Amino acid sequence: MSLRASGFSLWCDFVERDFLDSTFRELLDNNIIYGATSNPSIFANAILKSDAYKKDKNKLRDKSAKEIYENLAFNDIKKAAKIMLPLWEKDDNDGFISIEIDPLLCDDAGKSIDEGKRIFKEVNMPNVMIKVPATESGFEVMSELYKSGININATLLFSKTQTKKALDSIGYHRVDSKKVVLSIFVSRFDRLLESKNKTKDSNPLLGIYNATNCYNLIQNFDNPNIRALFASTGVKDDFIAKDYYVSNLLFKNSINTAPLDTIRAFMQSCAKMIAPNDNIDSYLSKFDLESMSEELLNDGLNAFKNSFEDMLKNIS
Repeated sequence: MSLRASGFSLWCDFVERDFLDSTFRELLDNNIIYGATSNPSIFANAILKSDAYKKDKNKLRDKSAKEIYENLAFNDIKKAAKIMLPLWEKDDNDGFISIEIDPLLCDDAGKSIDEGKRIFKEVNMPNVMIKVPATESGFEVMSELYKSGININATLLFSKTQTKKALDSIGYHRVDSKKVVLSIFVSRFDRLLESKNKTKDSNPLLGIYNATNCYNLIQNFDNPNIRALFASTGVKDDFIAKDYYVSNLLFKNSINTAPLDTIRAFMQSCAKMIAPNDNIDSYLSKFDLESMSEELLNDGLNAFKNSFEDMLKNIS
């Protein structure tokens, strides 16, 4: 069975204006990627470093920093959504682009709900997903937004506990065929373990096995509108294959969102669909996964907040 026939999709974890008009279209036209994701760090890097935004930033100098960011980011998200609209119209499991709610609002469910609804309305494209971090406040946010007819990307998922809560927040009901992806972060477990043990592993298993457990929960949940999305699948070490966190998670009915280097490496590989390893509990029992997950969640939230604040500080 082919990867596509099994329901596997490769998405691109990158957005930048010039990229959307060039490589992004090529990857879509060649049936290599089928969607895209963004996050505050990606936008901060693009807006602050790419010359593609310089002219528009100058035109918006009288606006507040957040207004400038939203004008630039929303335009990119809308452009990506329009480019992928024919794909989405053909198969509404794919062709999505994600944008995250202001990470500084992550502890305020009410403001996050209002912000999510506003962003979805202003971008005004059916194939946009609103990203919500998988925190206690976030579960309330994703539930309310989904009930309001908004596609959801639940992000920064590290544990089975978070996965269960995210699933429960969406439930079994299906709202006008709106779609939900649960973004399970993978490689950060292995980097955390490496930093604690001061050892390097050319075949790290913790991230893969933990992600597999979360994937199994999602697959066993009776709502076909919810899919597992594997995130944080880039490789930072030279001794690990660049597509390691893609080729070892080629599960049916799943998505892998990857940076460009990883996508290019995967294009050169001969990876095939695999079955999830169900006999992994003995390995995972060696680790305090809940504690590690909490640490990684806090690190992820802080990283997005810091990137967002840095961008707002330097955007004009």
